[in-house]
Amino acid sequence: MAGGSWDGTSLPIQPGLYINFVQAAAAQIRGGARGTVAIPLLTYANTATAKTFYTVETEKQAVDLFGAANIQSILFALQGGAKEVLVYTMPDTPATKDYTDMRDAFDARPFNVFVFDGEFSAVQQAATKTWVVANRNAGKHFAVVIGGDATTDATPTQGDTRSTLNSDDYIVNLINGVTIRGDSFTSSEFSPWVAGLIAGTAINRSITYTVAPVDDVTKRLTNTQINTSLAAGSLILVNDGEKVKIVQGVTTAKSKIRSIRARQAIATDVSRTAEDNYIGKLNNNADGQATLIVAIKAYLENLATNGVLTAPVVGLDPQRPSVGDSVFLSISYVEVDSIERIFITVNI
Repeated sequence: MAGGSWDGTSLPIQPGLYINFVQAAAAQIRGGARGTVAIPLLTYANTATAKTFYTVETEKQAVDLFGAANIQSILFALQGGAKEVLVYTMPDTPATKDYTDMRDAFDARPFNVFVFDGEFSAVQQAATKTWVVANRNAGKHFAVVIGGDATTDATPTQGDTRSTLNSDDYIVNLINGVTIRGDSFTSSEFSPWVAGLIAGTAINRSITYTVAPVDDVTKRLTNTQINTSLAAGSLILVNDGEKVKIVQGVTTAKSKIRSIRARQAIATDVSRTAEDNYIGKLNNNADGQATLIVAIKAYLENLATNGVLTAPVVGLDPQRPSVGDSVFLSISYVEVDSIERIFITVNI
């Protein structure tokens, strides 16, 4: 599938739809999520075989395929709200090449959020960041959720360091673990729940202040630590005395998850629609260009109706002539964010 970003000094050769997102201070692209979580499963039993994909929608399917002792990450993703989990079975003793093979295999599969099977590896997290960037440049958009181990969860500064190392609009870093009915889970082990939450949240909603189905966090942060971690781009769970909730839905690049998911949705949906209905089927003349513009605007107007954005404008790019087989479009709109901060003045 051709697509991705384009550079005016060196236009792509392959037929495809190429989108450049230009952020303006007053009109950043904001968004939400869709339903598939990808997990490279480390251990499994029963009928599952190595280096194979399985799609799981229920706990029973997971138990039948992989055995009840091996599916905690899958269950967390489904409990978080994922429509389905795309599972890739890793070899018994995965080596570096096996992780490379896994990423290559996922390249050919559609999904929305990637998360590891509860494991923590700084090396593989760095490789995943490189993978995310390469896919984004090639026109494939997905989020990644990472976490740490018990040692890094014990001190928020270590989690914040991980956020800095993995700073990217598409990466989310959970920095504290949780306890559930007496059992402790590290941030890496609980990150599939966050992945499921992101995948299952509508693109016109935020995950900020979402309540987690846990009893407590393994490390409670002070207000100062919370502010520092948010500034570092870390995802934090807090116990407010009654429940455990996400403080704010942010990526490691300190962008809103809602914002980034909309960009991903628009890029993916517009590209897919163009490939299915317009590329190679329309004449590059006034009528064909108008048809393409109307279709994209109708899609954006639907998002506007559902509170994802406002004031969509689609037209030919006045800076670049649309001739030959190339069409240059200019798209703008204003994002709609969630209310996350309320300021009240009480006059007495």
